[in-house]
Amino acid sequence: MSTASNESRPPLPPFTLETAKQKVRMAEDAWNSRDPKRVALAYTVDSTWRNRAEFPVGREQIEAFLTRKWARELDYRLIKELWAHDGNRIAVRFAYEWRDDAGNWFRSYGNENWEFDEHGLMARRFASINDLPIAEADRKYHWPQGRRPDEHPGLGALGL
Repeated sequence: MSTASNESRPPLPPFTLETAKQKVRMAEDAWNSRDPKRVALAYTVDSTWRNRAEFPVGREQIEAFLTRKWARELDYRLIKELWAHDGNRIAVRFAYEWRDDAGNWFRSYGNENWEFDEHGLMARRFASINDLPIAEADRKYHWPQGRRPDEHPGLGALGL
């Protein structure tokens, strides 16, 4: 996988428990920004993805994918949790809440497998995701748009 020589995204592999948790929280924070350009910079220039039935390759396609995603998934809020790590790989589970333009709410559950290059950029991302319609009253994520507050419960504490 290609990386521009001046790009680095610490923490770098091989990951420890602490640095893997840090990498997961950094990814969560970036995705909660809903800024496609910012998020795309965490990936190698030729990163490959599998996200449901889409297969973006490279930052340009990743940015376009995320732009479409967040135009469709409104009031998006995400929590990620480390599942496992080894060397340059991290596995996470996640859940996010969003609504469509008709006001229907969903909670999307998923798992991701990540592989990083030596510069800490994600070279490969494989995501499996399922959507569950929920009532607005069943929402669990109520923080203001953006970064999840440190005191907000994670997936386990929320029973997810």
